[in-house]
Amino acid sequence: QEQVVESGGGLVQAGGSLRLSCVVSRDIFSATAMAWYRQAPGKSRALVAAYTYGGVTGESTYIADSVKGRFTISRDAAKNTMYLEMNSLQPEDTGVYYCSAKWGSKLTWGQGTQVTVAS
Repeated sequence: QEQVVESGGGLVQAGGSLRLSCVVSRDIFSATAMAWYRQAPGKSRALVAAYTYGGVTGESTYIADSVKGRFTISRDAAKNTMYLEMNSLQPEDTGVYYCSAKWGSKLTWGQGTQVTVAS
């Protein structure tokens, strides 16, 4: 059974940085999609960044406008890990960050990691 485990969250001051990690139990490059979502207090889960593989169109990367220029998504195949590098953090970046990975038609979620940005 596929597993997805996030880590790296914490409390940081505004303007600070964090790097989130998402370790998966299968070959990371065999996934058809991998993504980071954020759920802010009282709000629904929102897509922050993602890799998607579109077959003929190849791979694409998505970064939400709200974090563009501050957040970077990357992967390490040797570690089966996806990262979210977050810089210039703001209080509005506070929330639980979830990693998801999709192999075939099966979507697997991690348990989430809390990020709190203090003003």
